[in-house]
Amino acid sequence: MEYNRYCKTLQLEDNQELIEQYKKVHTPGAVWPEITQGMLDVGIIDMEIYLLGNQLFMIMDTVPNFDHDTDMSKLAKKPRQAEWEAYVSQFQKTADTATADEKWQLMERIFKLRN
Repeated sequence: MEYNRYCKTLQLEDNQELIEQYKKVHTPGAVWPEITQGMLDVGIIDMEIYLLGNQLFMIMDTVPNFDHDTDMSKLAKKPRQAEWEAYVSQFQKTADTATADEKWQLMERIFKLRN
């Protein structure tokens, strides 16, 4: 299957209690269904988030014709998306009014084993 991959990073507050709560709201079934449906609707095929300390790393796989800026803007307008971003901002080192695209910073790939 052909896809585009985006890798992003974001920092959580350096507070173990908040980090544990953030992990809990991302367990299977805890993410609001409107949020996961919105991601699928804009062309996000799969997403994984990893944690080290208070640093998050996201791998986002999308349909081949995914336009990052356009489709992330569409995602921001999906049902409950702004509410979700405001909710999870309590755990993140970011403004509570920031969109997902403003929070998560795209990373530059500097190495790939196979082309």
